[in-house]
Amino acid sequence: MASTGKSLIDCHVHLAALPDGDNGCYISPKLLKSPLFRFLLWKHDLSPSHPREANRQYLDHLIAELRASRHVQKAVLLGMDGYYDQTGLLNRQHTEFMIGNDYVLKTAQTYPELFLAGPSINPRREDAVDEVHRCADAGAVLIKVLPNAQHFDPADLKYKPFYRALAQRKLPFLSHVGFEFSLIGKDQSVGDPDRLRTALDEGVTVIAAHACSYGLMLYEKFIPTLHEFAGRYPNFYADISALTLPNRLGMLLHLRRHPELQDRLIFGTDYPLSVFHLAAWGRVGLRSLGNMIRTRNRFDRQVAVCRGLGLGFRSLGDLLPPRA
Repeated sequence: MASTGKSLIDCHVHLAALPDGDNGCYISPKLLKSPLFRFLLWKHDLSPSHPREANRQYLDHLIAELRASRHVQKAVLLGMDGYYDQTGLLNRQHTEFMIGNDYVLKTAQTYPELFLAGPSINPRREDAVDEVHRCADAGAVLIKVLPNAQHFDPADLKYKPFYRALAQRKLPFLSHVGFEFSLIGKDQSVGDPDRLRTALDEGVTVIAAHACSYGLMLYEKFIPTLHEFAGRYPNFYADISALTLPNRLGMLLHLRRHPELQDRLIFGTDYPLSVFHLAAWGRVGLRSLGNMIRTRNRFDRQVAVCRGLGLGFRSLGDLLPPRA
């Protein structure tokens, strides 16, 4: 279970960035014009016409909030790989959003006291196995994927060499689960956690994002898979990122009633998304609820809401080798 003090690692923090010409990032014109992306730019007061300044401002805000946290010591910065065609080459026409691995690694190396690197590798890319080793050598602590937007099926047996490389380098595989709303996903079915079975069978430490929440309000169709995997695979974990969002409350409320699952839960927020205290209303005392409401720091509010509801969790540091 989570220890007290500033000792937690947030395993799910997005390193958002606008393309500045040499950072390896990309945003499609369609996504740039979308209401959701415009809202995020407005909320964080970022100007797409000044990408370098905007990227610096986003990072400064993240650093300030992380340093101000009473509970979270470090955050894993997540990258976002693109769409690759059947020949394994990047196809920008079908790519909505990219955060380059070099940008992730460089940022983490610049602030080693605050950040760890979580690059993204689409297993469809022709150099996927080589990229695993390159990122591992550069200090990566996990690999993040979003199958719905990256257009690959994690269950495909042709990715076994990729999974074996992850297992060899002891890199956890953090995969989005459920529906994807932020980016355009053409096949939502690949968000089914059952498709992570291939990686688990190859010995990879798998972290299912959002605790296997389906992401469609109170309908949680993946609960049986969550229980099965926790009972069957000692290398299976799930993060608690975004569970306070209204569309994922069903899973949060389920998990608080199942302490036998909580040893498999890893702390995460899904920063920069907001952390809500809605789930706590009527379920915690007024003093505890008041503390949640007064807590403006997103990292600390995630801790306060989840602990207040009796949800136990661990830190990613429990899964990492000593070098990390």
